[in-house]
Amino acid sequence: MSYFKTAILLAGLTGLFMGVGYLIGGATGALIALVIAAATNLFAYWNSDRMVLSMYGAHEVDQRTAPDLFNLVAELAGRAGLPMPRVFLMDEPQPNAFATGRNPQNAAVAVTTGLVQSVSREELAGVISHELAHIRNHDTLLMTITATIAGAISMLAQFGMFFGGNRDNNGPGIIGSIAMMILAPLGAMLVQMAISRTREYAADDLGARICGQPMWLASALSKIANAAHVVPNPEAERNPATAHMFIINPLSGHGMDNLFTTHPSTENRIAALQQLAAEMGAHGGTLSVNARGNYPRRSPWGRTSASRGPWG
Repeated sequence: MSYFKTAILLAGLTGLFMGVGYLIGGATGALIALVIAAATNLFAYWNSDRMVLSMYGAHEVDQRTAPDLFNLVAELAGRAGLPMPRVFLMDEPQPNAFATGRNPQNAAVAVTTGLVQSVSREELAGVISHELAHIRNHDTLLMTITATIAGAISMLAQFGMFFGGNRDNNGPGIIGSIAMMILAPLGAMLVQMAISRTREYAADDLGARICGQPMWLASALSKIANAAHVVPNPEAERNPATAHMFIINPLSGHGMDNLFTTHPSTENRIAALQQLAAEMGAHGGTLSVNARGNYPRRSPWGRTSASRGPWG
């Protein structure tokens, strides 16, 4: 996603932030909201990745503390032509993962303990390749800042309820306050969905090309989606504005590819990966990652699909 589109998105979220401020305090409220939004944008640019990682209790690992995971990320980052990102583990039973960071030089990949315990090494490679694709496509800054500002919009809308009933302070009134509580977070969520659904397909495609085996990622998506329906992620439920960052929606109660989901349906994503696998097979296992060059498409670990988890 281009920097121009990123700027348009942030401008839209800032405008929504100002709109909520206007409903709360008129022109003065809008001006205050503009100042807060500018400060939030600046703060999010430099700190939102650390905020999200801290929110999920992610701890950084290295070659000494998690050699298998660290070496796998290093190998795939090399195949993707990326600097080595920082690697984090989240003590969370739900299998899932996300990437964050303002640019490839300051990126991080975070996976849950549930993921590394429930998938094979090949499936884990597919997931990590997907997250590296987000980094390479410069999605991570956009997705992390979006999560930060969307959360701020929701908080501001709820804050406005305390002033909604007093018409002397130019508040919106009780009906306007209720509408604001519903529509402002919904507007922020729609902006999130507008980017997330498209970026997930793009990251699936590039991630499959990085690891060289689309069906590794397809298999992992199926496992993660099935587990996400039965294994809750309490922290994600408390912070739904971050849901679009994960490879699979970590929130309960989703599954249809409609207007109100942050991710495309898993079935549609798997179908796209199956089509890509067929195309790669038809081309002798080689399809270019982009117009600037090709990566080798053969698995760095051979073609045998392991049934064991990556840790033994």
